[in-house]
Amino acid sequence: MNIHEMWLNKLRAGTRAQTNALLHDYYGKETEVYRRILTDKADTFTGTSREFGEKYGLEDYEVGAFIDGINTSLETKVDISTLEEDTALDLKIIWKELYKNMHKAKADWLYNLPEWDGLYSEEERRELTREFRYSQQAHSVKVGRNDPCPCGSGKKYKNCCGAE
Repeated sequence: MNIHEMWLNKLRAGTRAQTNALLHDYYGKETEVYRRILTDKADTFTGTSREFGEKYGLEDYEVGAFIDGINTSLETKVDISTLEEDTALDLKIIWKELYKNMHKAKADWLYNLPEWDGLYSEEERRELTREFRYSQQAHSVKVGRNDPCPCGSGKKYKNCCGAE
């Protein structure tokens, strides 16, 4: 069983109160890992999953949870389905993606960490937040009457779906 599956099994195994306690404990550890990474501006980690856990004070299954959470913010994603204690990691964090993904996860305890000040000014963080919010909005595309019809018929819009 890989370490991400171990994390999922721990989440499923307990009662609601036990799961909440597990998550509360994990979020505290996760916050400290991010504090250290942001303070050190440590955007790269190479080593094994076990070494990552030892460096940041995480249990093996918590490393699985952490990698799953940060995966979309990495230059090269980690295949969490094959993540074992001795899996070699080469993590390169894309800071802007990490900040936006923290917003996406609604993890205000992470994107509001004061340690972000060392990477981005308050104005830069506001701009990243604006970019994230804009990316989440629906945008309509106007089709001109002489444009090809979006239905794929090959006709002009005015002679197809736009015909009155």
